[in-house]
Amino acid sequence: MTFTFTVLLCLGLTLDLWIPVLGGNLPKPVLRAQPDSVVSKQTEVTFLCEGTMGATKYRLYKYGYFYSWPMVLLEYGKKAEFRMSYINENHAGTYSCDYGTDDGWSVASNTLELVVTGASSKPSLSAQPSPEVTSGGNVTLQCVSGQEYGRFILIKQGPQKLSWRHDSQYNHSIQNYQALFPVGPVNSSQRWIFRCYRHDSYRPQLWSYPSDTLELLVSGNLHKPIIKAEPGSVMALGTSMTIWCQGTLGAEIYVLHKVGSQESRDTKTPEEPGNKAKFSIPSVRQEHAGQYRCYCYSKAGWSERSDTLELVVTGIYRHKYNKLRLSARPSPVVTLGGNMTLQCASSKRYDKFILTREDQQLLSSLDTQRIPSISHYHAFFSMEHMTSNHTGTFRCYGYYKDTPQLWSEPSEPLEIHISGLSKKPSLLTQQGYILHPGMSLTLQCSSDISYDRFALYKVGEADFTQHCSQRTQAGRFLANFTPDYMRQDMGGQYRCYGAHNLSSEWSASSDPLDILITGYLHVTPSLSVKPNSTVLSGENVTLLCQSMDKVDTFILSKEGSAHQPMRLRSKSQEYQWHAEFSMTAVTYPNTGTYRCYGSRDSAPYLLSEASAPVELTVSGPTGASSPPPSRPMPGAGFNSYLNVLIGVSVAFLLLLVIFIFVLLRRRHQGKFRQDAQKETELELPAGAAEPVTRDRGPQNRANPAAATQEESLYASVEDMRAEDGVELDSWRPPEEDPQGDTYAQVKPSKLRREGSLLPSVMSSECLNTKGQAEEDREVDSQPAESKEPQDVTYAQLCIRTLSGRRDTPPSSQAEEAPEEPSLYAALAATHPKDKEQ
Repeated sequence: MTFTFTVLLCLGLTLDLWIPVLGGNLPKPVLRAQPDSVVSKQTEVTFLCEGTMGATKYRLYKYGYFYSWPMVLLEYGKKAEFRMSYINENHAGTYSCDYGTDDGWSVASNTLELVVTGASSKPSLSAQPSPEVTSGGNVTLQCVSGQEYGRFILIKQGPQKLSWRHDSQYNHSIQNYQALFPVGPVNSSQRWIFRCYRHDSYRPQLWSYPSDTLELLVSGNLHKPIIKAEPGSVMALGTSMTIWCQGTLGAEIYVLHKVGSQESRDTKTPEEPGNKAKFSIPSVRQEHAGQYRCYCYSKAGWSERSDTLELVVTGIYRHKYNKLRLSARPSPVVTLGGNMTLQCASSKRYDKFILTREDQQLLSSLDTQRIPSISHYHAFFSMEHMTSNHTGTFRCYGYYKDTPQLWSEPSEPLEIHISGLSKKPSLLTQQGYILHPGMSLTLQCSSDISYDRFALYKVGEADFTQHCSQRTQAGRFLANFTPDYMRQDMGGQYRCYGAHNLSSEWSASSDPLDILITGYLHVTPSLSVKPNSTVLSGENVTLLCQSMDKVDTFILSKEGSAHQPMRLRSKSQEYQWHAEFSMTAVTYPNTGTYRCYGSRDSAPYLLSEASAPVELTVSGPTGASSPPPSRPMPGAGFNSYLNVLIGVSVAFLLLLVIFIFVLLRRRHQGKFRQDAQKETELELPAGAAEPVTRDRGPQNRANPAAATQEESLYASVEDMRAEDGVELDSWRPPEEDPQGDTYAQVKPSKLRREGSLLPSVMSSECLNTKGQAEEDREVDSQPAESKEPQDVTYAQLCIRTLSGRRDTPPSSQAEEAPEEPSLYAALAATHPKDKEQ
C-alpha cells in the first residue's frame, strides 16, 4: 500500500507540470473576431478575448490546441487581442480562449468559427418569384452553383445577423445544384439584405466567394416616389442618361430596381435638399433596356414602389440598306380636321413597328405585314380628325416581341403640319417634266400671297425642305429649290406649300408635279401614228406605243407642251406590250413632236429610253397647214411666264394705238369726202337744170348771195382737188332699184388754206337745206383776209335719184329736170368762231 501511495504521489506531481490549476470562481471569457467572423482572404482579423480585471495571461486555441500567437494585454488585463494579418485558407477553423490570474486559469470560452471566403467561385442568389415583396409577405431565396458542394449557407446582413444552412440538391431543369431558403414573413420596418455561400462537407469553415447582394424591396406605407428619365426614356445606344427618383424628405436611401432583375440596380443616398437621388448611366448599353421602379427607405420604413419607367435602347439592329422609311399619305400637310395615314416600311423583317413623336410619347405599335410583290414589311398608322396637337416630328422603329425594349435604328424624322384654307401656291419646273440623269433641276414655288416661306415635299418620302421666300418686281413671292444634280432617287411627285412666319399653319397644297427620269430601264419603245402623221383638223388620231420588253405603263410626251405627260397601262399581246393614246377631233394645238417611254410599277417615275420622235401635223380643211397657237414652253417658270405676259401686253397696247390712229384717220378722210360731195353737188353738168330743194323748189339761183357762196365753195373744192389730188368717188344703186341714191365722196383727207391744216369733218349726216342760207350768210360774214387758221370748212352732197335710168346722158337730164330725178343739195359751212358768235 505504501508503494501505491508513492506512485500516485509522483503521478500528481507530474501532471502539475502541464495541467493548470483551475481557478474556482473565475468568469468565463468571451471570444470575438473583428471585423467579422466571416472574412475573405488577404484581410486582417483580430481576436479579442475578454476576461476579468487583473488577468496576466491569455491563451488562444484552435480546434482545442494551444495556438501560439503574439498577445497584447489591454485595459489592465481585462482583455487581450491576437492580431492576424493576411488571412489565408489555413486560418479557417474553430477558435477558443482562456485567461489566467494569481488564482489560476479560467474555463475556455465558447468556440468561434473563423470562416475564410474566396476558396471557390461564387454562387448566384435570386428571389422567387421576385425581390419585390409586400409587407407581411413571404419569399423563397434560391442559391445555385454549377459545382457540387456539400452545403449552402444564407446570411442576412445587418444588426440582426441571421444565417441558414441547407444541403445542396441537384435541379435537373436548370442542370445545377441549388438550395432553397424560405424567408418570411417580412416587414417594411427594416432592410432585408442577403448573400449566400457554398462549402464542401469536410471543410465547413472554408467557403466560396459570396454571391451578389440581394435586397428584398418591401413595399411599405410611405408615399410612393416619382421616377423620371432625362433627357428621355428612349435612348440611342452609347448615349448618357440620368434616372431621378424623388421621394419625401427624411429618406435615408433610394433604391433603383430593374423589373425582372434579381438584384438592385443601385442604392443612393439623397442629394440636397434631401428628397431625390440621381442614378447616372454614362453609356447606355443593351442590358440597360427594361422597366424600372424606385423605392426610398427612412426610419419609418419603406415607401410604396414608384410607377414603372420603361427605358428603351435604340440602334440595336443596324443595317446600311435596311433602314426604316416613314411616309405620310396623302401628304405630311393635312387640312385641319382631316385624316392622315403614316406608313412605316422596311426590307428587314420585324415583329412590330412602333410610332413615336419628338416628345418621346409612344403613340402606338402595330404588327408588321408582308408585301409579297417586293418582299418588304410595313404597317399603317391612321390619324383621324387632325388638330394642332397632332403636329410635330415623328419617327418609327422596329422590334421583336421577345425584346420589346430593344429597337432598331429610327427612320428619318417626318414633320407633320396642319394646313389652313389659304390660297395654294404654284409649282413649276424650268427644265420640263422628263429629265436625264445628271441634268440640273430647279423647282419653283410661287404665289401672289405674301408667304414668308415655302416648303417642298416629295410624296412618299420624309423630305420637307423649307426656304425663305423672295419678292419679285412683279409683286409675286417665290422660292427656288435646286438640288446639286439630278439623280434617280429624285424622280417622283412633288408638292409645295406656303406659310407665314407668325403662323404654324401651311397653305393648301399646290397641284402635284411629276418629275420623271429617263434611262433607268434599258428598253427603247417605238411610236407610230394612225391613220397618218398628217391629218385634217377635227379628225381622230391614235398614237401607238409598243415594246418588245415588258413595261407596266407607257408615257406619252409632247415636245414643248405645258401639260404633264399622259400615262396608260400597257397591254400584252403575242409577247409584245403596247398602249394606244387616242386623240379625238384634233386641232392645230395638237400639232407637234411626240415621244413615248416605258416604266414599271416598282419604280413608276424611272423611265426607259425615249422612242424615236414622231411628228404630227394637223391641217385645215383646205389642206393648208396652220401653225398651232403660241403657248409658253413647259417649265419656263414664273419668269418666262412673266416675260410672255409683258410681251403680249405691249403688243396689245401697240395694236390698240394703231387701231385708234386708223380710226381717227378714217374719220378725218370721211369728213373730207363729205365736203367734196357737197361741193360736187354744186358742179352741175352743162345745160343741166338748176337744183331744186325738196321743200322750196329752186331758190339758190334766185338768191345772188347764195349763188356767189356756192361758186366760191365750188372753186375751193376745185383748188383743193388740184392741190391735194382729190378724187370724187361716186356710187350709184343698181339699175333695178329706180329709187336708188347717188352719193359723191371726197377721198383725200387733208385740205389746206393759207398753209393751215383743216380739221376733220365733225359729222357725216346729211344736212337739210332748210336754214342753209342763214348758215351761208354766216360764212360770208367772215373776214376774207383773216389771218387765223380756217379750222372748219366742209361740204357734203347727197344726190338722190327718184326716177330715171343711169344710161341717160346729163344733157337729157337737164332738159327733163322737172319730171326726171329731183336733185337735193345740202350745203353747210361752219367755223368755231361762228359758233362762239
